[in-house]
Amino acid sequence: MKRIRCPKCDEAILFDETKYAPGRSLVFECPSCNKQFRLRMPSAHDETEEEAPVYGILTVVENAFQLKQEILLHEGENVIGREVRGSSINCPIKTVDPSIDTTHCIISVKLNRQGEPKFILRDAPSGTGTFLNAEILGDRDRVTIAEGDIITIGAGTMILRYNDSED
Repeated sequence: MKRIRCPKCDEAILFDETKYAPGRSLVFECPSCNKQFRLRMPSAHDETEEEAPVYGILTVVENAFQLKQEILLHEGENVIGREVRGSSINCPIKTVDPSIDTTHCIISVKLNRQGEPKFILRDAPSGTGTFLNAEILGDRDRVTIAEGDIITIGAGTMILRYNDSED
């Protein structure tokens, strides 16, 4: 079962995503406010970016504005922000939180000589700031982050995990 939220009233709606073909567009009607909205099921073509090695995973903690999510971190710049249609960010957070900018922060992943990843966090800059372990980053700050570090943007909390799988 997959849980989605109404874009108007934020009511949670459950549906069985296994009953629908990849790439298919679905129309939902919210039982609370009767708002109709569309959702397109991801297709195999949508997954092509995941073929690049994943060095870290940001776990977005569920709160009043968003569901729990995982954001995969690849080598290079991982631009994190609120998901908006037409945005150029490569690590969107599905949220209705207005305090998360569409381009909020950036995590750069660089490999050292041994091939081990180094994670560097910076504010994009954003309107409400980026916090690392409850300390706000300055506009020019570039900080190295490690597994278990807590990043706060808007009302959202993210936790960095290393990807130790041998995919």
